[in-house]
Amino acid sequence: MTVGIWVLGNQLWAEQAALASVAGRDVPVLLVESTQFAQDRPYHPQKLILVWSAMRHFAETLKTEGWPVTYAITDDREAALHQWIQQHHIHELRVMDPVDHPFLAWLQGLDLPCALTIVENNHFLWNTAEFETWARGRKGLLLESFYREGRRRWGVLMAGNQPEGGQWNFDKDNRQPPKGRLKPPQPRWFEPDGITQTVIEKVENLDIPTFGQATPFRWGVTRDQALQVLETFVAERLETFGPYQDAMVTGEETMWHALLSPYLNLGLLQPMEVIQRVEDAYRSGEFPLSSVEGFLRQVLGWREYMRGLYHYFGADYAQSNGFGHHHPLPDFFWTGDTPMNCLHQVIDQTQRTGYAHHIQRLMILSNFALIAGLNPQEVESWFHAAFIDAYDWVMQTNVLGMGLFADGGRLASKPYAASANYVNRMGDYCKGCRYNPKERTGENACPFNFFYWDFLHRHRGTLQAQGRMSFILKNLDKMGAEELAAIQHQAEAWYQAVEG
Repeated sequence: MTVGIWVLGNQLWAEQAALASVAGRDVPVLLVESTQFAQDRPYHPQKLILVWSAMRHFAETLKTEGWPVTYAITDDREAALHQWIQQHHIHELRVMDPVDHPFLAWLQGLDLPCALTIVENNHFLWNTAEFETWARGRKGLLLESFYREGRRRWGVLMAGNQPEGGQWNFDKDNRQPPKGRLKPPQPRWFEPDGITQTVIEKVENLDIPTFGQATPFRWGVTRDQALQVLETFVAERLETFGPYQDAMVTGEETMWHALLSPYLNLGLLQPMEVIQRVEDAYRSGEFPLSSVEGFLRQVLGWREYMRGLYHYFGADYAQSNGFGHHHPLPDFFWTGDTPMNCLHQVIDQTQRTGYAHHIQRLMILSNFALIAGLNPQEVESWFHAAFIDAYDWVMQTNVLGMGLFADGGRLASKPYAASANYVNRMGDYCKGCRYNPKERTGENACPFNFFYWDFLHRHRGTLQAQGRMSFILKNLDKMGAEELAAIQHQAEAWYQAVEG
């Protein structure tokens, strides 16, 4: 009986579960580079370049290791799959769980001439059964509880049975606004090699909608390059990662962030090797615990938590819209052409790089979409298209749950809604804006202000049930009826102007 393995484009690890499920290397392996995938939504060109170039490099690596690899470039992935199965007389097709619900449903719905075996995904620390065991029966699925369980389970930053430094969370040390002239180090970028240049030319000549610029393309596309990014983060960025991880500075696109998520989500890096490398650096005595803990919480806690909840909540979660928000996504999300400087800066940066750090995503893009009442599914689809590290399992819970609170609080304990005051405090975008971050109404009022108060007013009944919102809602009582009416009028006028 002939077994064949289909390696998907975000499973580029030599020890991934489907490859590891066979004894030798004489098993046929398929990779499919499909423009059909590229048409699912108007993806960022750099996302297409990253995935396809990484796939091509990985295929070459497998070949040098002795695997019989077929690399199919096609407009029809199903036809390419059928052709390969027939050519190699495959009796059993093994595929590592793609994690994403839509692709898994498509895969399981195929009429294949062979048996299909879905192998448990080993690119995460927690498997789905383990997460369900942790989640089942709990009143609340809090990240902090999950994160602490992970720390204990893998012995990460532990001193015996207690957390290193006597506390689990150093968030209070890691939320400093930018002070003076910050000078973050340059990230580790790479010049495209011949394979990548060929992919760039292909993407630039595609006759399909995309979002953003294909070049300059500077991301790594191999495991060796991903490891170099990890080492650069440890050597040059980890020490100051913590204090300014929430700061936003014009012209500083990456600050001290690690830039590892694209490589983790492709399989070029594995979470435990990243965790161990950073913990080893801490044990060497070189780095502050607050920065180390703040980073490890993202990998050991948040990333695993997002994937676990995505599976636990199920495919219907994608339709969450607890606030009933319905306004269409404004055109400026695709163009960056808006007088709101914070949105302009972040969208423009995303067009050029396919990247924005977590506070830019949460407190600029998602925050605005939430308080302005934009349709959650349109917002999530934009995030999925725009970012180089985006996949369905990443964006559903991050955008619908964390960013938009569209799930009614199944994930987050409160909506991450904020006025211009937060934007002004944590960055310098307001200094270059035509709007005044201190004004709530009038010609110069920042839309983040009148939308924030309009949001609180519109959803007061719902928000009152969120315990952490009660203090904020009391501020509505201090607002005069005339000002509240002016805020509502200004919000409605903005919709009319933008939506026509």
